[in-house]
Amino acid sequence: MVSSSVVNTYPLSSYSFGTKEPKMEKDTSVADRLARMKLNYMKEGMRTSVEAILLVQEHNHPHILLLQIGNTFCKLPGGRLKPGENEVEGLKRKLSSKLAANSPNMQPNWQIGECVAVWWRPNFETIMYPYCPPHITKPKECKKLYVVHLSEREYFAVPKNLKLLAVPLFELYDNVQRYGPVISTIPQQLSRFQFNMISS
Repeated sequence: MVSSSVVNTYPLSSYSFGTKEPKMEKDTSVADRLARMKLNYMKEGMRTSVEAILLVQEHNHPHILLLQIGNTFCKLPGGRLKPGENEVEGLKRKLSSKLAANSPNMQPNWQIGECVAVWWRPNFETIMYPYCPPHITKPKECKKLYVVHLSEREYFAVPKNLKLLAVPLFELYDNVQRYGPVISTIPQQLSRFQFNMISS
């Protein structure tokens, strides 16, 4: 785990991108997803998920890599941990499953940095909060966002049914309608970091 207040960001052009077989969503609708979450909660208790903030730069401005599903919905790469799984190891596993080539010698060197945000889902609803409401004794999900320090050159293999977008911080900021509360507050969470823009 890397702990640093400086984040090196490399130009988007120093990364290469390919495709791999589609990664199908387990649920076709939000209602299906919440129903599956309820079922898993009965079996395993609170869902713990981890997501990665992958930073690159374009025009000397930090951009975040987001996965786009269809033409509208964007999400951070990551996902649910297995019961008892270490957060850092789990995030590496999820990142490899979402963005690494299938060949073992082409695995990116995921350097997991610090946790910059924790979000809570109090009920089986879509709404999440950056705190656990005081009257909630059994939250349904805890989601943690980690900064991931990328190496200067990496190869990302993107599932064919997804797009990988580099979105500038200024577009995310205060844009809840487009990106939702979790992603649109990332610029504030990153404001304490110093970005070291490295040109190729």
